[in-house]
Amino acid sequence: MATFTERMGPVLLLWLAVCLSGSWAVDKGNFKTCDQSAFCKRQRAMKPGESPYRALLETMELTNTRLTLQLINDNNKVRLLLELYRLQGNITRVKINELKPLKPRYEVPDVLIREPPTEPLSLLSQDENGVVLSLGSESQRVIVSARPFRLDIVEGRDVLMSLNSRGLLSFEHLRMRKDTQADPEAENKEGTDPANPAETAKEEEEKVEDGMWEETFKSHTDSKPSGPSAISLDFSLPGVEHVYGIPEHADTLKLKTTDSGDPYRLYNLDVFQYELYNPMALYGAVPVMLAHNTQRTMGIFWLNAAETWVDISSNTAGKTVFGKMLDYVQGSSETPQTDVRWISESGIIDVFLMLGPTPRDVFSQYASLTGTQAFPPLASLGYHQCRWNYNDQEDVRSVDAGFDEHDIPYDFIWLDIEHTDGKRYFTWDPHKFASPKEMLQGLLDKKRKMVAIVDPHIKVDTNYKIHNEIRSRGFYVKNKDGGDYEGWCWPGNAGYPDFTRPDMRAWWASQFGYDQYEGAMENLYTWNDMNEPSVFNGPEVTMHKDAMHESWEHREVHNLYGLYVHRATAEGLTERSGGVERPFVLTRAFFAGSQRYGAVWTGDNAAEWDHLKISIPMCLSLGLVGISFCGADVGGFFKSPSTELLVRWYQTGAYQPFFRAHAHLDTPRREPWLFGPENTALMREAIRQRYTFLPYWYQLFYLAYHTGEPVMRPLWVEYPQDPATFALDDEYLLGRDLLVHPVTEEGARGVTAYLPGKHEVWFDIHTFQKHNGGQNLYIPVTMSSIPVFQRGGSIIPRKLRVRRSSTCMEHDPYTLYVALDNQRTAEGELYIDDGHTFNYEKKELIHRKFSFANGVLTSVDLEPNAQFTTKSWVERIIILGASKPSMVTLKTADGENQLEFDFDASMSVLTIRKPGMNAGADWTVTLQ
Repeated sequence: MATFTERMGPVLLLWLAVCLSGSWAVDKGNFKTCDQSAFCKRQRAMKPGESPYRALLETMELTNTRLTLQLINDNNKVRLLLELYRLQGNITRVKINELKPLKPRYEVPDVLIREPPTEPLSLLSQDENGVVLSLGSESQRVIVSARPFRLDIVEGRDVLMSLNSRGLLSFEHLRMRKDTQADPEAENKEGTDPANPAETAKEEEEKVEDGMWEETFKSHTDSKPSGPSAISLDFSLPGVEHVYGIPEHADTLKLKTTDSGDPYRLYNLDVFQYELYNPMALYGAVPVMLAHNTQRTMGIFWLNAAETWVDISSNTAGKTVFGKMLDYVQGSSETPQTDVRWISESGIIDVFLMLGPTPRDVFSQYASLTGTQAFPPLASLGYHQCRWNYNDQEDVRSVDAGFDEHDIPYDFIWLDIEHTDGKRYFTWDPHKFASPKEMLQGLLDKKRKMVAIVDPHIKVDTNYKIHNEIRSRGFYVKNKDGGDYEGWCWPGNAGYPDFTRPDMRAWWASQFGYDQYEGAMENLYTWNDMNEPSVFNGPEVTMHKDAMHESWEHREVHNLYGLYVHRATAEGLTERSGGVERPFVLTRAFFAGSQRYGAVWTGDNAAEWDHLKISIPMCLSLGLVGISFCGADVGGFFKSPSTELLVRWYQTGAYQPFFRAHAHLDTPRREPWLFGPENTALMREAIRQRYTFLPYWYQLFYLAYHTGEPVMRPLWVEYPQDPATFALDDEYLLGRDLLVHPVTEEGARGVTAYLPGKHEVWFDIHTFQKHNGGQNLYIPVTMSSIPVFQRGGSIIPRKLRVRRSSTCMEHDPYTLYVALDNQRTAEGELYIDDGHTFNYEKKELIHRKFSFANGVLTSVDLEPNAQFTTKSWVERIIILGASKPSMVTLKTADGENQLEFDFDASMSVLTIRKPGMNAGADWTVTLQ
């Protein structure tokens, strides 16, 4: 939820009125441009050209696992240490740090799931100009050029990627401030040559003006006690015109060039009703970029948690790269190229070059570094009903009953900050929510659940147990003078726990225990909001960069803070059950690795058509960098949607991974039955469609958990050689087999969907109409239309008996939708477990593979060593693109029998009725 006036006491009203100007739009003046961020302005002023850095080849050391090499800046004689690793799975890691820093520079912990395993590097050749190393296969190698320093990764005759080819490597070394008492020995450690004192003083004077040692933005001053420490490196990608990723931005899927404006910014911020189609920072930051062309997919993972800016420009290969090597674009004398430059305020350069070559390889490579999407409880894939705020227990009971009265399923109802006792998290308002367990039990009786918000800002109040414990344990973030850092947020004056500390996270996790969180039950889950962190009276509505996390400044860890809050909360929900139950935690702020802890959403959007449209590329971008469990507030958080927009948003949200309606306190109520029977029916139908597809959603999340592949994915992931898919972001795939083109235009009477695959066919899931791939298909639409297509060659299990919640459907039967391809074959999978525990890790699961070929449909066990049983059975098989058989027989362990069937010749649809076999059994259905 956004920083808005209704939540605040009178103390903050004046401040908020000034900051927010009473309007429903972002105040760009609250947030820095590159020109207002001193290090970004300083770095961006550098122009491409001859790099001052030179590789000192005589310092090279090559072991079985790494190469080390010193670099020297010929302008100031400061030396850097380059480390190069070849990692398992076709990944190259490059680290650059000061050789002898004045003090340690920050290296990001806790994001990598382990120290990445290495593979041997071998020297192929060396002379005074550089060295050539093998990356395993004979054709793939690294060329390190000495003067100026640059690094090229080459495969055959193709340059895949070049580092510092534009000469924009920059590494601001730590130094003593000249107007303080310097330690001469420390100065000598830098390896700098003595300089003329007068010139040095003049230079420092200029640098102070440039914001190196102190920087002011609006009324806030950043003391910068360590001085300038920015880092930067450029990457050239010959043959590449399409790059993606680096969320979170409200922008197109394909990233734009930034030559004429600001770079894309990665700095977690609470942005009040964000603008669309610009590179401003938002709530989360994942410093991962994917590059794609018809030959290859690659990724760059820039492991740095400080404020970061990313410049993107188009170029022509050969101007900056070995042009003669680049002959793979036939008929083109000039190969297109994308140049990317990463700029971070501090830390070190630690970059992982994921060399693909396929999209799936890149997903696997990134997952091997940061882990995969947490496997969510099945119920969390259902529908979530939320607003700021459901007023009291009677309101909750009434809304819950409204879903039953209107025959609309849902799984979770949510409580925002007003449920607490005066914005004290882990508490309940004693008047409005006097009996939380009674309320939770009422939901549990209907097999439903609740989410309550727990934000990381803690009310400074000596009568509040949580605050007293954090203060007594010394767990708050400190200000630069050593006292507890305090800022304004929803409770008024608040402290901010230091979640970078393992002991603080362990204590926080313990607070979710049933013996600590009064009123909590097993069907209560958690929402972490405002965890950028949001500080209403802080610079850019966040924490001062010179606040202290033990020995590190906040500037070093800023983008990690939300991940740590999310992690500690998810660990608390797991630990409260003794490690048995899977958690569900939604977070607003995130970083690389946040996928391991739960779901994210796109923050405080608005009830506008463009916000509906932007939800697609925003979630696609997150999926590409590992975060599959993504959604947007259905209906828009701010403002009030028209009925048409609300219906279209339900229809879109039903086919996005996280499906939650949410609304601002100031908006009229918008439960789905409040807009007349006709619109209630339309929203009911969208939600019910979601529930029928839950088996498919669950299987996709199991796959994401195992492989890192996104659940919701751009078309180019599955059709990597089809340029027509490379910039599409108004339609998408769920897994491989469902193509969704939501209606996102007001008053639309039709949409044009691109159906990929020249030799493929696609079936409309509603009409079973068959369409050829490789075409733009115009689809007439009415208000009930949700254009969704099943790929020919796929088998999708669905549950058509929709009940009040997903848990109520646990033992219900399956219908198999078999969509035949042009070879009259198809395959698919079915995954079943208990839906809520970690027992799948002990192989308590069912994982089946369905195959159809030569008129025979079979179900075989993909996990023969697994132990699990289900009461569900197969009640129907629908085969699309079929021929009429004379007879259909079923063979199981119990014998063989004939089955009833219907055939619709006009649509070539065969329906096999009541086969009745258990969903976990081996069986064969034969068409004769």
